[in-house]
Amino acid sequence: RDHFCVLLCCFSILTFELGFRTMDSALDRLDAACFLQVWQNFDKEDKGYIEGKKLDDFFRHVMQNLGIKKDEITEDKVRRLRGRVKSCSTPADENVLIQELATMMLPKEENFLLLFRRETPLDNSVEFMRIWRNYDTDSSGYISANELKGFLQDLFLQHRKSITPERLEEYADTMMKMFDKNKDGRLDLNDLARILALKENFLLKFKMDACSQEDRKRDFEKIFAHYDVSKTGALEGPEVDGFVKDMMELVKPSISGSELDKFRKALMGHCDINRDGKIQKNELALCLGLKLS
Repeated sequence: RDHFCVLLCCFSILTFELGFRTMDSALDRLDAACFLQVWQNFDKEDKGYIEGKKLDDFFRHVMQNLGIKKDEITEDKVRRLRGRVKSCSTPADENVLIQELATMMLPKEENFLLLFRRETPLDNSVEFMRIWRNYDTDSSGYISANELKGFLQDLFLQHRKSITPERLEEYADTMMKMFDKNKDGRLDLNDLARILALKENFLLKFKMDACSQEDRKRDFEKIFAHYDVSKTGALEGPEVDGFVKDMMELVKPSISGSELDKFRKALMGHCDINRDGKIQKNELALCLGLKLS
């Protein structure tokens, strides 16, 4: 019986430690996108801080977003995470700044991305592709270091924010160091997508196996309206690009510029029935097997 008790005790300790290791392993995967997604649920007015009393709930949501089951998130795990983040001895009646928390929870690279993304948010893939096409003028699938500076300056102007030449240089240099892995002085489509961190792929909101014709029509109307940014009743230019990008990323998270161009050409060939260089609403519906009334 004594041996059994010892074994039971050892098993309990091992299970306890494995639980923490799972949590630590999950937290090592925490990136800027996940952090910002959780933060925005707590700082809905974008004040740049949350109350100290909300930190434990913030930690619970972070763990859930990293794949830890809700019933496995114990007070001990929350306490351990609080211990990893030293400033979380912050009194409940004081505020915690996003910069402080991000610095302690994220790797240096991800922390930089987080702060940049808060300054220059992008709402959809259409806006992203408009920017990309503007700078990848030769459709090479890359933008150069000098083009990156121009891109950053325009991005700040678009958001009505000023940026000094020194800060522009700092941002561009940091991004090239972080993402130009082969040191050829260029960034590709995936690099820029990671820098800008779009909100969640819009198409993920919909069930691709919607059963009834009415459900499919309703979803189609929402999808078309989202990508038809110009409200012309047709998708063209970056609107087609944005739709193609999101469609491809449903099956392949990382795509190159050349792959996007290839699929775009195929889509246009299949859907642009009247050959006007656009995808009309009824043309896309027809391609998807829908009959609009």
